[in-house]
Amino acid sequence: MVTKPEPKLPPAKEPGPLQRFREMIRRHTLLNTAWQIGVFTVGMTVLAGGLVMMVTPGPGIVGIVLGLAILATEFAWAQRALHRAKAAAERAKEKALDPRKKRRNLIVGITCGILGGAAVVAYLVVYDYTLPWNIEDPKFWD
Repeated sequence: MVTKPEPKLPPAKEPGPLQRFREMIRRHTLLNTAWQIGVFTVGMTVLAGGLVMMVTPGPGIVGIVLGLAILATEFAWAQRALHRAKAAAERAKEKALDPRKKRRNLIVGITCGILGGAAVVAYLVVYDYTLPWNIEDPKFWD
C-alpha cells in the first residue's frame, strides 16, 4: 500500500511582542477585565463620535466603522456588526457604480449646480450686485 507524503507546513511563526503582551493580559482576570473595559470605552466613544458626525459635518461612516473595528478586537457582537457594515458598504458601492444610476446622479448633480448658480446670479441682479454683508442701509430689507 502506497501512502501519499503529507505536505510540509511552514514553521509556525513565533508570536510578536504585541501578541505576547495580549496573552499575558488574558491570563490575569483583573487585567483582562480592565483591558476589555478600556477597549469598550474607546470603541464606544469613537462609535458615538461617528454617529454624531452623521448629522454634523465630518466623516461619520469612517467613525462608525473605526469604532466597530476597535470593539471587534474584543467582542463577538461587534465582529458581527462590523461584518454586516462591510457587507452593506459593498452593496452600496456596487449600487453606486451601476452605470444607469451613476449617469442619473451625474445629471441630477449638474442640474442642481446650474440651478444654484442661476439663483445666485438672480439674487445679484435683483439686488444690484450688493452682497448681503455689504448693505449699508438697514431699511433696504423693509
